Amino acid sequence: MFQIISENFFVPLASPNKAVYWECLVKLFTVMNHQLSFGVERDILVQELQYYFEQEQAASMEEEGFEGKNSRDKANWMLRRLEYYDWIEIETDKSYVQRASFKDYAVKIIKTLLEIEEGKQIEYQGYIYTIYSLVRSSTDNPGIVLLSILENTDMLITGLKNLNSGIKHYIDELTKYKTPAEIMNVLFNDYIENIVDKAYHRLLTSDNVSKFRPEIVERLESKSRSRAYVEKASAELAGIREITVQQAEELVYQYIHEIIDAFQNMDEILAEINRKNTQYQKAAINRAKFYLIGGEDVRGQLKEILSAVNEKINAEGMDLGGIYRISYLDELVRLYSAGVLDEKSLYVPLEGKKEFKPTVLPDDLPDEALRQAKLRKMMEKMERVLNPQKIDLYVLDCLRGRERMLASELPLTTTEEFVYLIYIRLYGQRKTMKYAVEAAEDITVNGYRFRDYVIRRKGK
Repeated sequence: MFQIISENFFVPLASPNKAVYWECLVKLFTVMNHQLSFGVERDILVQELQYYFEQEQAASMEEEGFEGKNSRDKANWMLRRLEYYDWIEIETDKSYVQRASFKDYAVKIIKTLLEIEEGKQIEYQGYIYTIYSLVRSSTDNPGIVLLSILENTDMLITGLKNLNSGIKHYIDELTKYKTPAEIMNVLFNDYIENIVDKAYHRLLTSDNVSKFRPEIVERLESKSRSRAYVEKASAELAGIREITVQQAEELVYQYIHEIIDAFQNMDEILAEINRKNTQYQKAAINRAKFYLIGGEDVRGQLKEILSAVNEKINAEGMDLGGIYRISYLDELVRLYSAGVLDEKSLYVPLEGKKEFKPTVLPDDLPDEALRQAKLRKMMEKMERVLNPQKIDLYVLDCLRGRERMLASELPLTTTEEFVYLIYIRLYGQRKTMKYAVEAAEDITVNGYRFRDYVIRRKGK
């Protein structure tokens, strides 16, 4: 790679002054991007950078030979540094006018970095429609079309893998959040907005691969069996790749089978995305429910103990081993570490031979009142378990004939009602539900602060 890109190329974006270098690169790229080429008169770029360094919000720069200069000198200095690092090149034309232009690889890197900065999301539908249209088209350039199909398939698979990794990132980051408010904020305002609404939901509906995959695979298999298509595509690829026709023919078969395999194996990636999405939502809800739990039962008391220990460790900046230095734990519970524990570490007392004497089993009838009481408690516990059907009925009952309502209109006086609010938002993404949700503004109701949303009856 460094035979093409200079070894110093990445120095500006890895230096202490990376913010200044990046802002200058973006400004230069913006100016050059509106021209017929990425070459612009040097004086125009100097003026643009001079204006930047004259602004009060311009980031300060600590580098030798920079401080003490006026704005124009700083602009010229920046262009010389970018030329030295091989981001730009400056040439003099026949009219003795100096023109600066970005290196071709620099343009690709800047565009990629800008997409990352802007949080640009992949449009799966664009790739799928392009592949679908190219496969169905009749063209005199089958080699070029096949390369385009291969490229779009690769970008589609890469996008799906990135979506899969993005969900994993949110799962890994979830442990950073310490309060129910923080967890619900990242779930509804960040994860739902950036993953579910922008990519995942469309992937299951409008961008669903299954709608186009059968015909794409069928047509590609038909092309691979067509001798006329293979010969014409091979001849075109041989000219593009500068290889023999026999080598090009092997590439044609290889590319077709790679595309077919990619579409046929896509279900594994989609299944993994679905699994991780469900895992993330469950992890977020369970973590929030843990912090909301309180009471005198064993579960509530353990929660209070662990929360207090966690606060103590965070307050004093302890590592995990610091738990042994918390004095009140000595009276509360005994924590110790074991070395090697195996079957020889445990004493097994000897038991003598005893004569087995069977006893008569009692023929007592069960206490019917106790049995009914336990059955009633079990049924009450099952009724408290929330599922999509119960949430659907709850929403329809709250709508009471209306077509839509705001979530803030729901009763929010107890923790249980707040949990209903959360599950309504989560299940609202499912196609099988009888309602849908649309994000609204932040709101505070009865001490609960959350992103409000519209609950809409489907089909309206």
